[in-house]
Amino acid sequence: MKLAFTMFKYFPYGGLQRDALRIAELCRKAGAEVEIYAARLQGEPPAGVDFTHLPGRGVTHHRQYIDFSRRFQALAREKGFAAVVGFNKMPGLDLYFAADPCFLASARQKGPLARLTGRYRTFAAFEKAVFDPAAETVILSISELQKRLFMELYGTPAQRFCDLPPGVPADRLLPPDSGEMGRELRRELGIRDDELMILMVGSGFKRKGVDRALQAVKALPGEISARTRLVVVGDDDLAVYRKMAQRLKVAERVVFTGGRTDVTRFLAAADLFFHPARQENTGGGLIEALAAGLPVLVTGVCGYSVHIERAGAGIVTPEPFSQEVLNEALSRMAAEPEQRRDWRRKALDYVSRSDLFSLAEKAAAKIIEVAKAKRQG
Repeated sequence: MKLAFTMFKYFPYGGLQRDALRIAELCRKAGAEVEIYAARLQGEPPAGVDFTHLPGRGVTHHRQYIDFSRRFQALAREKGFAAVVGFNKMPGLDLYFAADPCFLASARQKGPLARLTGRYRTFAAFEKAVFDPAAETVILSISELQKRLFMELYGTPAQRFCDLPPGVPADRLLPPDSGEMGRELRRELGIRDDELMILMVGSGFKRKGVDRALQAVKALPGEISARTRLVVVGDDDLAVYRKMAQRLKVAERVVFTGGRTDVTRFLAAADLFFHPARQENTGGGLIEALAAGLPVLVTGVCGYSVHIERAGAGIVTPEPFSQEVLNEALSRMAAEPEQRRDWRRKALDYVSRSDLFSLAEKAAAKIIEVAKAKRQG
């Protein structure tokens, strides 16, 4: 049984990309051959995987994705895959792993001119190809909030959705020696044991709200500010955000590490996880933070913020967003060590009694099921 996985961009630090590789590995263990195709490649291709960089032609990204989609579909007809699994929306998918938020809902928040662009027409058409009621694509759904949006805006039948739990990869869980591992990481970063380490993880800094985080750090009261460090792990134009930190006069309190593969060490070292995102379908980092016992401060727009609320392990700020509310929440969390210890206990208790780990296993099982049914039908 041959399966094809498609994505618009592969880079080593993305949550979607990590999920795709984990699901591919489980599909291979189930006896399938898996080939991964990507329109754009940043960094080295994944090792030990049948990976094809299939660059789309065009000046803009959306034109490249149109060409990628056409080229891949022609190739798929030749190869006769048992199923095609898309990790971004495009035509011709048997299954779609719904990691991206609803494009139509986001577009409606913008002015009418945005809906006249080629970019809008492309992504709207790609999304409709997946979620139209007449389509047959099985949707691997990872966000309750986004599922409701798709059903409301497109009328997608509920039976087309396969709901998946979160999935914390095993390499993000803290080992028994996590205390020493965290202290070692702090020493590398020059952060003292008596300083408060606030951690952000994620690439795409505007969407993740790094500017919001810098503003909140600037607003911390003086006595708290002096002993607080913000550590930002992720890939973006670091020079832009370093200059922003300098303008806000918080540069000496902020560490930008770039993309890292050793996120577990940062989770072990941190006191608080911060995720003030503008847009986030799920937010896998929130689950990883819970599993590490970290209190979490997150915006309510994030799909997995529901787990922070259910756990009672931090603060979820309401929408519409307010910088003042975020600032106050961070100041409160930074000032109350006993409350942070209580949130930590609640986080670990929630993880111990919840299914937060089997996303990849259940996704792989559904993919194999759909592929077998397609082959038999």
